[in-house]
Amino acid sequence: MGFFSAARQGRKDDVELGKGLWRRAHDRFHRGLDRFHQVLEGVEDDQLYGELVEIANELAALLERVRAVCTEAQRRSPSEGLDIPVRLAGVHRALSKAGNSLATTSEAAAMLRLAVGPIPIGAASVRRRAEAVFQQVADAERHLAEEGPDSTSGQEDIPG
Repeated sequence: MGFFSAARQGRKDDVELGKGLWRRAHDRFHRGLDRFHQVLEGVEDDQLYGELVEIANELAALLERVRAVCTEAQRRSPSEGLDIPVRLAGVHRALSKAGNSLATTSEAAAMLRLAVGPIPIGAASVRRRAEAVFQQVADAERHLAEEGPDSTSGQEDIPG
């Protein structure tokens, strides 16, 4: 991404995601995806690489869903800081867990990349960790849906 397109994207992100809690949740997930793709660059085993690329593509497809959740959460409860809105605490918790799980998924892929000799179970350990990411993103969507579109009640914040 060039300098000007990055600046345009940054302004778009500021409008859609704000500069607080929801932007941080989105950006953390995005960085986790970048890290997973960086790990792929060092995989020499073709079979393992193929398995990890499949997982990477499935995880990358989640970014659009994470962005949609964060955008809607910002619309309902705008954030310029780190205070967690009480009524969206479940959404934030699920997004935070998804970011953590994505990081451990990347770590598992890195460990496989560094393994010596044949890997008998392939990317099964990475797949198990990735399943947690899928579930946590779905949890964030469910929590957001349970709160409904009303953005006027429950505005007190939990200090972050």
